[in-house]
Amino acid sequence: MNNYELLSRLSKDELIDLIEIYSKNWLAMDGVWFQSVERKLGMDEAMFHDKEAWSRFTVIEAGRIRKFLQLPEHPGLEGLKEALKLRYYANINDDEIIISGDTLIYRAVNCRVQTARKRKGMEFHPCRSVGIVEYSGFAKTIDDRISCECLSCYPQVTDDTCSCSWKFTLDGSVC
Repeated sequence: MNNYELLSRLSKDELIDLIEIYSKNWLAMDGVWFQSVERKLGMDEAMFHDKEAWSRFTVIEAGRIRKFLQLPEHPGLEGLKEALKLRYYANINDDEIIISGDTLIYRAVNCRVQTARKRKGMEFHPCRSVGIVEYSGFAKTIDDRISCECLSCYPQVTDDTCSCSWKFTLDGSVC
């Protein structure tokens, strides 16, 4: 039996469970390579490579999601909202998305990466600089009129009710 046949025999609930497993596995792989570089070469070197990886991956991820959703050239904030809901980690992190006028606020209420690092007694991942690359690139790939601004993200936390918070503006200033 090939993979297509195997997957086609799974129920909808089993497929959803499998997507969660795939998401957790992908996130674990992301953390494993990062921690390997961090241990051997330090946080600064790990962050350099993390930014490099995310600057490329986020465009690939957004492009595939955009194609899957069949979004038009300029889907606006509604298109970004739908795309954010389908990111690889969207089903394993607790988040919320609020659109008001020409802005969209994305809040990761609970982040698996920071929770895991805390559980292991590690310092938090200083993800703000990588997040700017990641979220800006994702949004621009969905709609090139959208800019991104970090509202709160470690190590510059301004909102302790969430792990991070990002503001996307249609036709706004560039990050």
